[in-house]
Amino acid sequence: MTLPNERGAQVRFPPPLVFLAAILIGMAMQRIIVPLSLSIAPWLRIAAGVAIVAGGVSLIGSARTWFLRTGQSPIPWKPSPELIFQGPYRFTRNPMYVGLTLLVVGLGLAVNDLWVSLCAAPALLIVHFIAVLPEERYLTEKFGKDYLSFLARVRRYI
Repeated sequence: MTLPNERGAQVRFPPPLVFLAAILIGMAMQRIIVPLSLSIAPWLRIAAGVAIVAGGVSLIGSARTWFLRTGQSPIPWKPSPELIFQGPYRFTRNPMYVGLTLLVVGLGLAVNDLWVSLCAAPALLIVHFIAVLPEERYLTEKFGKDYLSFLARVRRYI
């Protein structure tokens, strides 16, 4: 149950902006440093990239749907009235962050800018420290044994 004055996790920066920054930095590196690209058939590269982007968007959409079904906000600094164990949360504790990572990787492949794809991992690492760890502390404090049981059952990412 959420109390009226309860705060959510101590996340101070929107995680999606980290992934947007990764895309922009990757694009800049492609132009400033040295172009990195795959020399495979364009149709194959684009198809793989689009498939990965679609998987990421699907994962994000599914997780967001479960937030809405339970009347919660996906914004990490807002309170969480309950834990979600359905949908993608059966397989990963952070489906939105995994989905955003896949989106960045797939976008880089689709446009043949491997710098963008390579920037996905550092973006997830940054989000791990600025969002995932504070969220885990908050949820452990709020839900105790229920959340600890979830930690034991479900992987953080994949």
